[in-house]
Amino acid sequence: MAEETNIISQNVESWVMDKCEEWRDHYRSNYQERFDEYYRLWRGIWASEDSLRQSERSKIISPALQQAVESSVAEVEEATFGRGKWFDIRDDLADQNPFDIQQIRNQLQEDFEYSKARKSIAECILNAAVYGTGIGELVLEATDELKPATQPLMDGAMQAVGVMAEERFVVKLRPILPQNFLIDPVATSIDEALGVAVDEFVPMHQVEMDIERGYYRDIDLDIAYQESDLEPDRELQIYPEDKVRLTRYYGYVPTELFNEAREEDDEEPEDTTSKYVEAIVVIANGGQLLKIEKNPYMMRDRPIVAFPWDVVPGRFWGRGVCEKGYNSQKALDTELRARIDALALTIHPMMAIDASRLPRGMKPEVRPGKMILTNGNPSEILQPFKFGGLDQTSFAQAQALQQMVQMATGAIDAAGIPGSINGDATAAGISMSLGAIIKRHKRTLINFQESFLLPFVSKTAWRYMQFNPEMYPAQDFKFLPTSSLGIIAREYEVTQLVQLLQTMGQDSPMYPMLVQAIIDNMQLSNREAMIQQLQQSMQPNPQVQQQQQAQFELAVQKEQAAIAALQAQAQESQSRIQQNAVETQLLPQEVEIKRIAALSKNLKEGSEDDAEFARRARVAELYLKEREIASKEKIVDKQMNQSQ
Repeated sequence: MAEETNIISQNVESWVMDKCEEWRDHYRSNYQERFDEYYRLWRGIWASEDSLRQSERSKIISPALQQAVESSVAEVEEATFGRGKWFDIRDDLADQNPFDIQQIRNQLQEDFEYSKARKSIAECILNAAVYGTGIGELVLEATDELKPATQPLMDGAMQAVGVMAEERFVVKLRPILPQNFLIDPVATSIDEALGVAVDEFVPMHQVEMDIERGYYRDIDLDIAYQESDLEPDRELQIYPEDKVRLTRYYGYVPTELFNEAREEDDEEPEDTTSKYVEAIVVIANGGQLLKIEKNPYMMRDRPIVAFPWDVVPGRFWGRGVCEKGYNSQKALDTELRARIDALALTIHPMMAIDASRLPRGMKPEVRPGKMILTNGNPSEILQPFKFGGLDQTSFAQAQALQQMVQMATGAIDAAGIPGSINGDATAAGISMSLGAIIKRHKRTLINFQESFLLPFVSKTAWRYMQFNPEMYPAQDFKFLPTSSLGIIAREYEVTQLVQLLQTMGQDSPMYPMLVQAIIDNMQLSNREAMIQQLQQSMQPNPQVQQQQQAQFELAVQKEQAAIAALQAQAQESQSRIQQNAVETQLLPQEVEIKRIAALSKNLKEGSEDDAEFARRARVAELYLKEREIASKEKIVDKQMNQSQ
């Protein structure tokens, strides 16, 4: 009941600003001091609170962390924008018309180039590397695009040259610094938070022009009070005064306070069945309500995208390159400053002087050409003084600390690979070390694509579908990143492909594919033309293809003729076997006929002839049986030989 009474007793702007102040107190107590130091280390700005020893006199800051940030950011940018096309669209399987996807992709790419989205995304990546989290706000603008044009005059006899203004709807991405972004401390993402707010200073004329266009309420603006915590560069001493503190809140607002504020604009109240309303609230100078409306976007999404460089479980703010290399960078700076301070004591000349024997009022300085007056023998009064030599081990210590920065951040330039990864190692050792570095960059790249790039492209497409339906028909597209490898990973992959290319001949079918992969990974001005020419060379020549087809048909005919000849020989052998079988079956009948003929030859009628016939019959029968047995044995031997 106490909370409901408190809500009723305040208006919507005070409720929003109370939430924002609570969230800012959480940011100040937990993150602001560290983020400011990360910014100074990246910029190379010295501050007294960054020193680890009170006796430090040198203010040098090593560029190791700066190199790590720039190298890591360059890897992600090259992997994202190195190929030119950094996103693609996938349609559903039911749609068989690819031309609508191609038209939407080309139009969206043109709008991104017009709004300079690549520059804004690169700045968000840099913020993520320095502070740990990259944040961007989607802003809708209706601008007049000026184009040179001509207009006929006097029935076409003359032409007037001038400028034609064409209204164009643009979605821009505004990078947001951590000190200008507020979020519910218990939330780990934009969507699950009670709300998010962008709190920053904007020029006075910009707000006044938006009031004239009707974007904001017509109120008298006050000049904002000075607040250095919101400035982009807190190291400055003087800030401009003609500005307005603008707080843009995106999130849930109590329904009662929302309806109360909308009554002033003569708008219909919102349904009170829900306790909260997803709304957009714009407040100037912490108390002047400029705008309040229900979330107007068709997908009910918040126009904020953010991603952590490295995820910290259970926390919205991520872990960036500066945080990873912080301890190594501080130790390296301390080592370098101690060495420079020691150099001041070892290389500059000093004198030990007997002060009681110097003239009164004399300045004991040592410089070329200076005369020092003494009351006595100068060799007894003046003596050169030296603290000693500088320890040479500090060189090795500084180099080891620099390698620790690279080890912590995983950032290294391609020129320093042989000496920084594994000494003067072999190619195999360097490849193994590069594998670990590439995996760390790939991990950050995937996190950036899924948490920032794809949500940004999707939300931008939704805005164009809602406010520019003529150019962007409302369809359910699936956006895909077309990011590839960074510079180091690309060079490593080209090396592996070249080694693989050396293991095969030019007549191999894989040879043109490997050559195309190598050219595709190179940053050549005519890369697309070379790939197109290579693909054309890979296509077969029609004449050569016809000759190969004719040779193939001739070879097939030869094979068919050889098979037919073998089949004829097989049929001939089979017929011979059948003939032998028939002859074997007819052999007993032939023997009986020959026996009867032999018995009846040269015989006359009478008893003696009958006895002679019987005797001849027995002899012939025995002779024929012997021939039959011998014939059967020959047939069996022949069949056995054929079977073998």
